[in-house]
Amino acid sequence: MTMRFTAVFEQVPEGYIGFVEELPGANTQGATLEEARANLEEAVKLVLEANRLLSR
Repeated sequence: MTMRFTAVFEQVPEGYIGFVEELPGANTQGATLEEARANLEEAVKLVLEANRLLSR
């Protein structure tokens, strides 16, 4: 099963911030858009894993 989320990225003076509105806690930052995307992908994985563990 593949889940799809909408990622939102915003340019700030320090680089980029990114978050997923549907998934509280999934937010990150990066110096470049590519870095922010990679960091957000990792953050989503960690939040989903933590939620799975908490539901057990």
